[in-house]
Amino acid sequence: MSIRRTAPAAALAAVLSATVLSASVLATSGDATAAPRPAASAVVGAAAGTAATARAASTELALPRPTGPYAVGESTLEMVDVHRRDPWVPSAGPRRLMVSVLYPARPGGGPPAPYLTTAEARLFLAAQAPGSAFPAQALADARTYARLGARPAPGRFPLVLLSPGFELPRATLTGLAVDLASRGYVVALVGHTYEDSGTTFPDGTTVGCAICDDASADPAAIARSRALDLSFVLDELTGPRPVWPYARLIDRRRVGVAGHSLGGDAAMAAMAGDARFRAGIDLDGAFFDQVPASGLGGRPFLLLGNPADHGVNGGEPSWSTAWPRLDGWKRWITVTGTDHVSFTDIPVLADEAGIPGVDGTISSPRAEQLTRECVAAFFTLHLKAVPQPLLDGPTPTTPELVFDQPPR
Repeated sequence: MSIRRTAPAAALAAVLSATVLSASVLATSGDATAAPRPAASAVVGAAAGTAATARAASTELALPRPTGPYAVGESTLEMVDVHRRDPWVPSAGPRRLMVSVLYPARPGGGPPAPYLTTAEARLFLAAQAPGSAFPAQALADARTYARLGARPAPGRFPLVLLSPGFELPRATLTGLAVDLASRGYVVALVGHTYEDSGTTFPDGTTVGCAICDDASADPAAIARSRALDLSFVLDELTGPRPVWPYARLIDRRRVGVAGHSLGGDAAMAAMAGDARFRAGIDLDGAFFDQVPASGLGGRPFLLLGNPADHGVNGGEPSWSTAWPRLDGWKRWITVTGTDHVSFTDIPVLADEAGIPGVDGTISSPRAEQLTRECVAAFFTLHLKAVPQPLLDGPTPTTPELVFDQPPR
């Protein structure tokens, strides 16, 4: 099997470059990090390029508003695992990760949190949309509704860790993370260094992907490495000397994990290797590192995906293998009209840019809504012990949800 790699990123790349391409411009962004590419066609005149770039620069991207009662704060943390050498670039020394922590906050305070750093946005565009003149700053400045350093709300909350798809920065799950935080969760968006288009560290250095073009990369090994990342982040947030100043917000007894694409496989691997993770979700990810035959110790797990790949008769068979091995509460749900990109921020950003058709046949607001509701319902049931009828079976208000196997 090969890693499900570029479909989501390519969709976003198409979105971000569409304004320029519609003006028949094929120009470089001026980004020094972009690799040289052979010209595919003649570059149209400078005046047309300037006009297209100006239109792109005026595009304002924004994620959907969070739906919960809390305002949302954000902290960005560097975590260094001094006991583990980086698996992909050993010469880099200890494994270094960047983590965005979103949390319930008091209203007001703090500047808006950026979607990406400018350098991360440049590398993303260089990797996925070479030749695009869409400004990196416009992507970096997409509105998230989180505020940096906002004062935390009172109380203690469950913790959820999120792992993005392969090649994709952690930011592509920001919409889901912000919404969960607004509903009363601390959420750690984990970046897996050298596995995405670019990661910026506090010292100002930005590193790209070391294994994205490596055809010999073993997706099961990547998932297992990510599981170690996730357990380390959990150590850093809940250990005796937590690195986050607001760690008192976290209820260490209530911890969940979820991920998109290869991140979903990593979420399962994290649960298999670390009993502190009490519940998990795979968002449209194949299991390269399969669920152990012995199960997950009776802990709950949700499979949420698109029907073409992950329906009972879909094209990707690993969920059928995994299903009987999941030995706790479980659901296998597909969302009619979705595709692989539907469970990320990408379709919403496409709509903001005025580009239709990125998200299958379902509208991006509806896909976003259903993803948020299913994820929140699962964690509210299993980390807050509040019944969630949404997960009991089809309802008239959610006809897109197909329960592909009998509930257990």
